[in-house]
Amino acid sequence: MGVHDGHRERLKRRFAEHGLDNFDDVNVLELLLFYVRPRQDTNVIAHALLEYFGSLDRVLEADIADLERVSGVGHETAVYLHLIPQVSRRYMMRKSAPGERLDSTEAAGKYLVPLFMHERDEVVYMLCLDSQCGLINRRLMARGAANSAEVSTRQIVEFALSQNASKVIVAHNHPNGVALPSREDEQTTARLLSALAAVEVELVDHIVVAGGDYVSFAESGLLRLGERR
Repeated sequence: MGVHDGHRERLKRRFAEHGLDNFDDVNVLELLLFYVRPRQDTNVIAHALLEYFGSLDRVLEADIADLERVSGVGHETAVYLHLIPQVSRRYMMRKSAPGERLDSTEAAGKYLVPLFMHERDEVVYMLCLDSQCGLINRRLMARGAANSAEVSTRQIVEFALSQNASKVIVAHNHPNGVALPSREDEQTTARLLSALAAVEVELVDHIVVAGGDYVSFAESGLLRLGERR
């Protein structure tokens, strides 16, 4: 067994016994790269990635083409690293199944935050609920640039009706900012309130997400302002 083989086995054993709590970012990347670069010194590649991108989260959020610019990172390794946050996002999404009760701001926020993980664009999700706030279905309604997403009122209404929804929650993210509603967000909310009320569907909330933080229109009183417009 060579020097690298011994290091690999020690690192794997540490993870199996203690998890990642005592790992630094270099060790985490090394461990990941063991499974795609079985015969290379992954410590060198891990250092190169962190030097290029600055942090572990930026490495895992990087585009495939950007990852390939790092010395020692080929296409297969770039795809592998890019896959990791996508799998974690899918895992978080799958933990919530149709029928889950989203009957509080906290429950809705806990459900929504993982949907926006690793998103670089502003996107809009819509949650259709039954009369008891049980989740019927979820749909991505719009995808925009880094700071905007066009929301179609007609599509929101049509999807709510197609799902026989009694209530609706709309949510979007601010990928490069804070979870504070903009003037445009308030205008969109007022428009959706009116359109959904016309078909007897209640807009329960509009939630703005930024990272692990979120702001609820309903909890902040902004939904009531929209109702008066």
